[in-house]
Amino acid sequence: MAENPSTPGPGGFVQPTLPSPAPSTTTTNRSTVGLPHPRGHALRPGSAKEDKVRRYVEERLLHISRRYVKKYSLQEPDDQVVGYRSMGELCRDVEGLIDIIWLSGTPSLQIPYLLNIAGEFTTWLTSFPPSPPGTFAVLRKLDHCFASLLTGADVETREPLPGFENGLRGGMSRTDMVRCKSLVEQTRVLVVEAMRREPGEDEDEDEDEDEWGPGGTLTGDETDGGGRVGIWDEDDERLHMDVARVYENTLVQLGETLGEGGAVGDL
Repeated sequence: MAENPSTPGPGGFVQPTLPSPAPSTTTTNRSTVGLPHPRGHALRPGSAKEDKVRRYVEERLLHISRRYVKKYSLQEPDDQVVGYRSMGELCRDVEGLIDIIWLSGTPSLQIPYLLNIAGEFTTWLTSFPPSPPGTFAVLRKLDHCFASLLTGADVETREPLPGFENGLRGGMSRTDMVRCKSLVEQTRVLVVEAMRREPGEDEDEDEDEDEWGPGGTLTGDETDGGGRVGIWDEDDERLHMDVARVYENTLVQLGETLGEGGAVGDL
């Protein structure tokens, strides 16, 4: 996080100084999905630090929303907000915001804001040509966060999360869980549809072309008639597995908590 409050961030957005993690927290100890290690203790409700993080997250969400809306309008020479050109570009901003929210170590901030992002992501996902690397990176982070918040411990390391010292009372309410389940199920359907669409010309060229091919397309994905079928190829095991694993950890934890079974169904 920038220490200089006047340092511009992506899209010219000025990032305010955010509270540092507790000294005992190692922020370089990132999870396998790329999330930072959360701070040692949750921010005190109503404190200046909590308010600063809350304002920062809301400003970043507004900025992402403005850039998304600008996608549909003509860019004026004096515009300070530039519309997103690709899903990959949007996902980079979203990933950075998820990192900040997770770093806060404060469930009262993490739960509503991550649910908000997950809800908005269902709209963003249907508005751009597919970008598998960025899309699945965001969804893996959200899956890790939700599954961990449902149990009060990191889903990978089993390390207790800050804010759960008194059990799960500070975690998701049943209303949160029902909303989360609905978003998870909706997203899994939309990801399948998104991966069937034609990749766009403006999709980022630096998104692991060796794996996905230039422009985000898988090699050899043509129909018998020579027409493109987007990046989706039912014979491609990697893509099929990435789609099938969307929110898999969250589904398991929701199933156990809500008593509805946790198996990930076939898509």
